Amino acid sequence: MARATLSAAIEGMILSGFLAVAPIVAWGQAGPTGGFGAGPSGAASPYGGAFLGGSGPAPLLPAQAGDGRLVQAELSAPAPGSLPGASLVESLNRALERAIGQTAAKPQTNALIAPAAAPAPSPVVVELFTSQGCSACPPADAALAKVAARTDVLALSLHVDYWDYLGWEDPFAQPAFTARQKAYARAAGLRTLYTPQVIVAGTQSLVSPADPELDAAIATAAAAPPVVAMTVSRGAEPGQFAIDLSAPRPLKQGTVVQIVRYVPQARVEILRGENAGQVLDFANVVTAWHAVADWDGKAPVRLKAKIEGEDPAVVIVQTALPGKTVPLPGAILAAGWLR
Repeated sequence: MARATLSAAIEGMILSGFLAVAPIVAWGQAGPTGGFGAGPSGAASPYGGAFLGGSGPAPLLPAQAGDGRLVQAELSAPAPGSLPGASLVESLNRALERAIGQTAAKPQTNALIAPAAAPAPSPVVVELFTSQGCSACPPADAALAKVAARTDVLALSLHVDYWDYLGWEDPFAQPAFTARQKAYARAAGLRTLYTPQVIVAGTQSLVSPADPELDAAIATAAAAPPVVAMTVSRGAEPGQFAIDLSAPRPLKQGTVVQIVRYVPQARVEILRGENAGQVLDFANVVTAWHAVADWDGKAPVRLKAKIEGEDPAVVIVQTALPGKTVPLPGAILAAGWLR
């Protein structure tokens, strides 16, 4: 599998080095080391997952998520010297510094006015949290492959690492994806993690892509009036894209703009663990998830991205819900492929 490199330029705000230090891949706290299965707060749940353990205040932000690397980022803003929602990126930077003991690069602004974007259809994002070490996950992985074939759906497979102790270390698993699943649980007021789990449009939780309620959940999300308009256009050079974002009405909450890379297909022979002896197929396996900028939705913005490598790339605009230390993931307002 060829490793892909991500470099993005988002017009106006330079974030060079921010994600090179530690990409912000998931919002929320991941709990202290040993939270799973450590004491009452880490006891195994009846759902086959684990209670969210630990009470430490420091969020756990992984030092690296996949092989994507943000070289430079710029974002247009409505007024010189002012970046909409800049405090969100700054709060993520501060959380990052507390978590890994390093200083992340500070944003610099050079604001420009971006043109308004016309409304465009947006696929419904379906996230599957799965693991090669989970005996209940293969049917969900197969079901996601069918969902991924739909043109109105952006299906993503995020492999978590908390089942690696069962004898098979999932090569696609990243602590960042476990942290993202935990953040969804916190946003919903839940204290359990389990696999498989599906999140539709950032808001609705289902057990599996095979769930008969999935089609209804996708239809409901697709029928919702668009809140954010996003258009993607190619740049002058190969791999360059311009992403225009606008909101017909001011957003009630800020958002985080994210760029995701994934591998469309993968086949793995499982040698140990609960699925030993099986050859499993996976679709749209996420390899890198970067939060590249925040946007408050009060004025249009233009992002410029340069994508290197053959792995597909998508952009996701997601509501940032208030959290105790860092924002939590909310409704996904827009999504699209960079192609």
